[in-house]
Amino acid sequence: MNEAPLFREPLLRTPFHERARALSQLDSFIPWNGYTTVDVFSTVEHEYFAIRNACTLYDLSPMAKYRITGPDALRFMNRLVTRDLAKLKPNRVAYAVWLLDSAIGYEVEIADVTEAIAGLALQGPTSCAVLKKLGLAGVERLKPFDIGTFALEGTELTLSRTGFTGDLGYEVWMDPRDAEGVWDRLMAAGHSRGIRPLGSRALNIARIEAGFLLPNVEFLSAERTLRVGRERSPFELGLDWLVDFEKGHFTGRRALLAKQRDGTRRRLVGLDIEGNKPAHNALVYSARSGRKEIGSVTSAIWSPTCKRNLAYALLDAPYVAVGTEVWVEIYLNSELSWERRMRSARVVDKPFFAPERRRATPPADF
Repeated sequence: MNEAPLFREPLLRTPFHERARALSQLDSFIPWNGYTTVDVFSTVEHEYFAIRNACTLYDLSPMAKYRITGPDALRFMNRLVTRDLAKLKPNRVAYAVWLLDSAIGYEVEIADVTEAIAGLALQGPTSCAVLKKLGLAGVERLKPFDIGTFALEGTELTLSRTGFTGDLGYEVWMDPRDAEGVWDRLMAAGHSRGIRPLGSRALNIARIEAGFLLPNVEFLSAERTLRVGRERSPFELGLDWLVDFEKGHFTGRRALLAKQRDGTRRRLVGLDIEGNKPAHNALVYSARSGRKEIGSVTSAIWSPTCKRNLAYALLDAPYVAVGTEVWVEIYLNSELSWERRMRSARVVDKPFFAPERRRATPPADF
């Protein structure tokens, strides 16, 4: 555990920090969950195309991690989340909507193990080939959302076939004391497969293409909102598939049933926008005149792979059907002069990018 007083070291360092700093050409770091992490190593373009054409290493260590144990662990978790975790088989990963509650009345122990587990995301079409070269026998048999344990020269690794890029990839978990050695072995094994360290800015492009939502960007958790109506339900975020009303009572069930009955006022959708200028923080209108505002953009990119101007937007319910035409107000800074442009857009399905290789088992040996 890092015992440095916070006033002396306001941001913590991950177990991979020294390796990341040595490879950082721009010294571009950002905070994540109390840690300092790399935003860009070299260029966003090089790092992004490594995700889609080779493989990348991304430091996951700041991700909050909890270990929940005890005879009531499953019952407590099923009370806490909207999905039925009783259906989850051993050695599998599942997404879930986490609702606020306390552990009172349950025989469980909850431990924050964020600092006790180091993590790397190895993502991209050559990721499986790199792991096989490392000697992780059988890794190619992992299906999407599978978890497996592997030995690497005396080091125990836990691998899950998961990621935030929508591509073939794995997340590698280990004891922090083994972190630098694992990093070095992965970089050496991936040298001929084009491996690169990855920063958050390039990852953000890939996660938007893949249809993933980012907390504090697409939505705020209920405990962070200050104004009534700023919190978001799973239905508004398009996460209906993570709500199981048949499993019995869970925190928020009555409120979600009411929302299901009454319908949602807004919904997060994908937009395909005319032109190639990303619609960062743009307002969305029902017509080109801009008289009726119907929502706002939460994330926007020009997608190098899809060759499309893409965005997520939270729109009023009458405008969320796929195929609906809307108008987006984009402001561009051209040589310190701001220009306003109205561009047409269509509501489209997500994800924007979903290659077959992300699910192929065994993966192709790129």
